[in-house]
Amino acid sequence: MKYFTTLLLASGLVAGNALAAEDIEHPGNWIIAAEIGAITTSGNTSGTSVTGKFEALQDTPLWSNEYTGHGYLKEDRNRIDGQDVNTRSAQRYQLGAKAGYKLMEENSTLYMLASMAEDKFGAYTRSSSVGVGHGFRWFQSDDKTLDMEFGPGYFDGKRANGEREQGMIVRGRAAFRWKLNDNAAFAQTLTVERGSWNMHSTSETSLSTRINGSMQMKAAFRAQNDTSVPVDKQNTDTQTSLTLVYSF
Repeated sequence: MKYFTTLLLASGLVAGNALAAEDIEHPGNWIIAAEIGAITTSGNTSGTSVTGKFEALQDTPLWSNEYTGHGYLKEDRNRIDGQDVNTRSAQRYQLGAKAGYKLMEENSTLYMLASMAEDKFGAYTRSSSVGVGHGFRWFQSDDKTLDMEFGPGYFDGKRANGEREQGMIVRGRAAFRWKLNDNAAFAQTLTVERGSWNMHSTSETSLSTRINGSMQMKAAFRAQNDTSVPVDKQNTDTQTSLTLVYSF
């Protein structure tokens, strides 16, 4: 429950900020996107894998708020002694909330965030972090933007071998977006959290193509790396996906 507590506290802060903006009669605008993809195989190799993600963005005159979630599940079906046996080989999800107070400079914010993750088969089976920092737009042109974030935070996690790690971290994030044309866009994000015991990084490269006014097809490659892991774990987990994205 303690891992959900930090997320709920941040969510409360975000909600409180939204209410504060509404108190001055400036209703916030929401942009919500949900994506899902699935693969099912049968025959000599049988199994199912499902991936999903949601993102909710709220923009008010004073605050820029963000809620995110990501999940992945994979189950293999093997025939052993004449019977079908289902084996779970991947199960992870992540939730996050961020509130950004807008500064005088355009696209510049002071933010606070919280996130939690569970990964049954990962190097860290459970982790949570909170942080504060400064977000700003490093570069902007007619079709490209590069946004950066930097600040301190606190991490609490449990390794696959049962060891617990916690302490101060430094967090940085870069988000690049390139509008190729009216119907296609390329995006690259990189998030790094560094503590004295480990450096955790997550990267996602994606290409999205619009199908109609509210639906897109998205191809993405996601990589997650930890520099320090238990001896029986790999440093890097990767995921390649093709999903449908619905925005409203």
